[in-house]
Amino acid sequence: MRTWIGMMALACAFSAQAAPKVAVTDLAYQERVEQYIHIVSAQSNHRESYYSASGSSSYNEIEATTSYIEQGELRKFTGDIKGEILRTGMFQLVQGTPYTASSKGDVYDVIKRIKAGNFKGADYVLFGTVSDIDFTQDINELAHTDSYSAVLGLTLVADFSLINTKTYEITSAFTAMGEAQDTKLVNHRDIKISLNRPRVVREVSKALGEDVAGQLSMQLGGGDGYEQPREAPQRNNLPRDTAPVILR
Repeated sequence: MRTWIGMMALACAFSAQAAPKVAVTDLAYQERVEQYIHIVSAQSNHRESYYSASGSSSYNEIEATTSYIEQGELRKFTGDIKGEILRTGMFQLVQGTPYTASSKGDVYDVIKRIKAGNFKGADYVLFGTVSDIDFTQDINELAHTDSYSAVLGLTLVADFSLINTKTYEITSAFTAMGEAQDTKLVNHRDIKISLNRPRVVREVSKALGEDVAGQLSMQLGGGDGYEQPREAPQRNNLPRDTAPVILR
């Protein structure tokens, strides 16, 4: 009996370790930051005597524009990616070391980060980069009415690569997208509108996670039991069609 229990425990432990371990990075991004500098300096020459005083001054004005590239990781949209990956049952998740302002090196050099031990225990790293993110806010007039629609929308597109931490081979690569919007109807164009930005961000995060998990399952073929959530079918109260009857 003890031998059988030991074998079952070993089998359970083996099955728990069968799924490869993956670390999901936060979404890397870079943007160009521009700074405008305007400096005015004054220099004065002042001479005084017992009887009179005279002085003169001159000004130097400097204008310049500087720019630099800022890199970092977007930490708002990976929670649902991790959740949906866990739901597929294809991977176990391990936590990697995030990229911070004090980190040295290029955030896009994921191979260097792997070699530096930032993803210890991971068999794979799912590396994501932001390719486009767009917040839009519009007020549109509804034809033939005195009402307006206020719309807040967000679209996020990101590129992903699943990288083997031992061979650095890319085993899966794809582009995923999440989008959502909040719409409210108002009677006056200049009325103060409070659109639900947190809900829009949450829905984009959810949609992005589902897209990532779906594409991983499709490319790797290991998530046969994973299905993206579907909207409930719309129902109506109309009776079923009946066969035509000829009235005489």
